Amino acid sequence: MRRREFIRLLGGAMAGWPLAARAQQRGKLPTIGFLNSASVNDWSVRTAGFRQGLSGAGFTEGQTVALAYRYAEYHYDRLREMALDLVHQGVDVIFASGGDNAVQAAMAATNTIPIVFTTANDPVSAGYVQSLNRPGGNVTGIAFIHSALEAKRLELLREIDPKAASIAVLMGSGNARTESDTREIEEAAKTLGLRVRFLKASSEDELGPAFRDIAQSRNDALHIVSNPFFSAKAATLAALAGAAGLPATSDYREFAVAGGLLSYGGSPLSAYREAGAYAGRILKGEKPAELPVQESTRIELVINLKTAKSLGLAVPITLLGRADEVIE
Repeated sequence: MRRREFIRLLGGAMAGWPLAARAQQRGKLPTIGFLNSASVNDWSVRTAGFRQGLSGAGFTEGQTVALAYRYAEYHYDRLREMALDLVHQGVDVIFASGGDNAVQAAMAATNTIPIVFTTANDPVSAGYVQSLNRPGGNVTGIAFIHSALEAKRLELLREIDPKAASIAVLMGSGNARTESDTREIEEAAKTLGLRVRFLKASSEDELGPAFRDIAQSRNDALHIVSNPFFSAKAATLAALAGAAGLPATSDYREFAVAGGLLSYGGSPLSAYREAGAYAGRILKGEKPAELPVQESTRIELVINLKTAKSLGLAVPITLLGRADEVIE
């Protein structure tokens, strides 16, 4: 057999090997590009969850897999360059997380490197995959639907505080879902007979002025929209809402645990574990196009009864009965 033909056949054979085996053949560990909108400190627990998922799939960071971390520190405009950097580095898989901006940046950077995402959005309507069961292309991941729950959180707030009429809505700036979330909240508010006023904050420096504005405008309650930055600052937001004497809602359990009135949403930590497992399966040779998008179907309602009492609110017994957790 001629040398040129042998090399061509060898190359074709290697293309069918698992990514991990091909990376090791090149003399290095397989590498996962960790593309994230948030900060390393704010996302440490979820990052650990991703590593746990990888471990369950048989991969240990530093031993059998390398992770190339890229944190945008909530500067979403940096994500595109970071994604391109991971592509140029030649990573074997990209894990895009911390909001839809990261997913969009990864997809814009490559249509060949496998991408695993976590998203609080509907990945089909967002255009990430063709369908949940057969994603197609180079993209799959885990969806924990939070953005579709904005209207439900408003309903729950109104159920606890039926006298609330004017709601301050705190949104992040630069988030990929800002327009769709705004439309959903406006429609829900109209149905419920609520007046809503939107405010934006994207850093801790902006939270103080935003809450002073909310207090001065004499809003009856506060609705915090799903956002990576707000997720990381759940305890701070709960403290600010408490200081303002406002019934407040969020999508993360940590918010209610820290003193917010209620939270209603899924578990991002479990989504990160599942994403780590998916990344491991891809390194072993499975194709993203054939890995169904997993939906986190467990949605938890957490009510802080102590906070409700301090605000002079009587939580209906029927609602307490529906709660997954009641903090007293």
